[in-house]
Amino acid sequence: MTANEAASPTLLPAAAMAGRDDPADRILATAYELFSRRGIRSVGVNELIDSSGVSKATFYRHFPSKNALVLAFLDLRDQVWTVDLIVSEARRRGDTAEEQLLAIFDVFGDWFQRDDFEACTFINVLLEMGPEHPLGQASIGYLSRIRGHIQALAEEARLNRPEEFARSWHILMKGSIISASEGDLLASKRAQQMARWLIEHHRSL
Repeated sequence: MTANEAASPTLLPAAAMAGRDDPADRILATAYELFSRRGIRSVGVNELIDSSGVSKATFYRHFPSKNALVLAFLDLRDQVWTVDLIVSEARRRGDTAEEQLLAIFDVFGDWFQRDDFEACTFINVLLEMGPEHPLGQASIGYLSRIRGHIQALAEEARLNRPEEFARSWHILMKGSIISASEGDLLASKRAQQMARWLIEHHRSL
């Protein structure tokens, strides 16, 4: 583990949650690991029950359906990945809004090197379930939240057309994640260079 990895929040909270007595925490921690690594359809309820060490009745008392558990997982992922790992860490690394925007790709560079890198869960679920499925719709909502964080930084940086900027920036983020999944170890640096051009473009509009 590198110094940057040690300083960053873990993407898999199971270890932190495993010692808790609350069955809902154990179920959610188990689901987080399994869904993050394997997707939604390949993980069944019986496996979730067995792996979390709860009874079927306890499982359904806390999560009346698998979809309900997936929605809770997506919400936790938003907090752990979007807020704690990406946004908070980028803000910590930059002194200005522009520096914080660019730092997103430095955070990505560290993340791409991690053993627990599994690409963007929201994109994965959207592609797996489809945009018409409730879980696909939820994923679209969380992707929109990511753009909201970017737009807020663009507004702080006083860039022109911040909503348009956020959409273009998000394309760079998603593209770098896919490239990293293909094995491009410099994906974050390539995206960061294009990101600098995008900032300059939105300053000159």
